[in-house]
Amino acid sequence: MTTPNPFQDEVIIGKAFDRRLMSRLLWYALPYRTPMAAVVFLILLVTTLSVAGPILFARAIDGPLKQTFTAVSPERTAALRDLLGLGGLFVLVSLLLVVLRYFEGVMMASVGQKVMNDLRLEVFKHLQQMPLAFYDHNPVGRLVTRITSDIEALSELFTSGVVTFVADIMVLAGITLTLLWVNTTLALVTLSALPFLLGITFVFRYKAQQFYREQRGHIAHLNAFTQESIQGIGIIQVFNQEEKNFRQYSAINGAYLDAFQKTVLAYSLYFPAVEVISTVALAGILYRGGALIEAGAITFGNLYLFYQFLGRFFQPIRDMAERYNVLQSAMAAAERIFKLLDTEEGMPVRTRSILAPYEKPKVAFRNVEFAYKDDELVLKNVSFSVQPGEMVAIVGATGAGKSTIIGLLSRFYDPARGSIEVDGVDVRELDKSALRKRIGVVLQDVFLFSRTIRENIRLGDSRISDSKIEQCARHVNAYRFIDRLPDGLDQVLKERGATLSAGERQLLAFARALAHDPEIIVLDEATSNIDTETELLIQDALEKLLKGRTSLVIAHRLSTIRRADRILVLHKGEIRESGSHAELIQQKGIYHRLSQLGTSSLS
Repeated sequence: MTTPNPFQDEVIIGKAFDRRLMSRLLWYALPYRTPMAAVVFLILLVTTLSVAGPILFARAIDGPLKQTFTAVSPERTAALRDLLGLGGLFVLVSLLLVVLRYFEGVMMASVGQKVMNDLRLEVFKHLQQMPLAFYDHNPVGRLVTRITSDIEALSELFTSGVVTFVADIMVLAGITLTLLWVNTTLALVTLSALPFLLGITFVFRYKAQQFYREQRGHIAHLNAFTQESIQGIGIIQVFNQEEKNFRQYSAINGAYLDAFQKTVLAYSLYFPAVEVISTVALAGILYRGGALIEAGAITFGNLYLFYQFLGRFFQPIRDMAERYNVLQSAMAAAERIFKLLDTEEGMPVRTRSILAPYEKPKVAFRNVEFAYKDDELVLKNVSFSVQPGEMVAIVGATGAGKSTIIGLLSRFYDPARGSIEVDGVDVRELDKSALRKRIGVVLQDVFLFSRTIRENIRLGDSRISDSKIEQCARHVNAYRFIDRLPDGLDQVLKERGATLSAGERQLLAFARALAHDPEIIVLDEATSNIDTETELLIQDALEKLLKGRTSLVIAHRLSTIRRADRILVLHKGEIRESGSHAELIQQKGIYHRLSQLGTSSLS
């Protein structure tokens, strides 16, 4: 059986130019069509003026410059005036070209960045709306790449690739028409080099695509390995794997280097080949042009014009080949980004909300079944209810499905069968935002953002005043350690609250839940390795948080379990026992056996 490539999405190459993808990208540029039209107009002006410069120079050679050396004194003076006039016009054209190219570059870069800004916002918004099931199958590093590196690849296409490509095409067309107008014979000599140039360009494009695919795969592997190594540095050091890990990294990095050097080799062969063809074409023009001058068919100025245009004729072709990877990278990035945007949420969005919520709502699970994988049920026919104001504790061995119940109630996932109701309404019929405002979730692994404590409690809800934040922090005993911090509530936390203890992070989570004043509390209340004093503070905070609220608690501590109005014993995805602590002990069933093993076994 073939092992699936975990970096398959990263090595998408496809066409160097995909009309479907480009049309979709240009749709994002539609709101900025006015400045884009202005850029196209500027490109036309720049193309015209870039052709006009050499023509002015050729006219000067055949006209006033020639007369300066051959005419008598009065005519020579007139010729000098004409020469100065043409020189002044040439300088004016050159200065105008600089100004127009400046505005062309600035306007195109501005449009490109605005388009990327809109696309980046759309991708980020889409990611925030995706359910947790989506993140179970998509690594965070890959998603971050979509919104950073892939967007950046498109940015390069819009800010330099597109405008340069269009400008190069126009320059080629302008030069070709001018050469044919000046002299058809020398124009055909110039164009005779095109078949050879197109041939080596085709070979270069094929090889560059192949090498680019290798590079893309190796850099994706390198990034993934680097991220995993940094995240698992503790395990690497504990098991003395630094040297082995370095050898693996060195091998992946070496493969990337080899692929990159192949690309460099392709470019180093292609550009000299273009120079050789250009030189041969120049030799042909000089040979044939000399004969035409001798026969009086063309002037020296026309020959100079061909000499000037020859370099300008091959330069756009070199530029387009050099930007081939930009276009290819952008198409691959667009393919991945649109694949992400086209991924449907998978959970129906409803607009109905509870019009008259109860102060203490009822929660009911009715014949709920759920599986993360289709053939592996985590919950099997689970039915129970939590009455208004009631505290129900859930206990069971690891893997019994306790955390899944939390995810289903908050509608991070939808059940495969059955229903979950709040106040008699299926949660799938409720607006998710309205539902989640009513539910306060405190997980075992408390997540804190790299912001101030005040911002971590408020979480962007402007309705929560500073005084309420302080009041809630004091109420759940969090202010005891906050007051000791240099900046108090304005103390900026490090990543994930790394400078705080596990108990302190949980107290902040309690303060956050209390500040948002939910009607239903869903709690995974485990915190291990904490001292006795912090344990007492957490128990006191927990009691204050749950008081008067409908609550569903994954209970780990015996004190919490005994305080529950009812205990549900979950075993292999099924509710096997239900009752108070005393009742379940008397039944001498699963709960009794777990209690004999110690409270830690109730997790």
